[in-house]
Amino acid sequence: MSQPQQGSALERVRGLAREVAKFGAVGGVGVLVNLGVFNLIRHTTDLQVVRASVIATVVAIITNYLGFRYFTYRDRARTGGSRELPLFVAFSVIGLVIENGVLYAATYGLGWDGPVATNVFKFIGIGTATVFRFWSYRTWVFKALPEPRPESVEVAAVVSSPRGGAPGSTRAPEPAAK
Repeated sequence: MSQPQQGSALERVRGLAREVAKFGAVGGVGVLVNLGVFNLIRHTTDLQVVRASVIATVVAIITNYLGFRYFTYRDRARTGGSRELPLFVAFSVIGLVIENGVLYAATYGLGWDGPVATNVFKFIGIGTATVFRFWSYRTWVFKALPEPRPESVEVAAVVSSPRGGAPGSTRAPEPAAK
């Protein structure tokens, strides 16, 4: 979906469905990375639950950026370090706070800090943050390329026509001889 859809509602829905599927594939890998790193840290160190979760989330964010840029949104405008990366980091940090806020509330607010409970609330936090991330990444970070303007298509047709002159020529076409 490199360009905003101007077609029928069905075409727009299909385009959105493709985007959601790609986002979900990258996100699924990110969830596996996130939960894997989280559980590895929890079972091999004495680090507190939320700190382990924040580290795991950061590792998953790095993994997800690569997947989004080079798979999900590879056909979107590339603004690199000037706009895309700072926005991605900013929205990812907000998602990190959402995700780990759920885990923090369950662990320290409700006292649910067993291995199963922490994974359940970590997963709920990831799901909640994913809704925010999908909206923010597609709206602000990986913007769709604009539709080509109709007049640029007409100019290209005139320049490439047999009577339109040489490509790149600024001369008006000469009238046909009778």
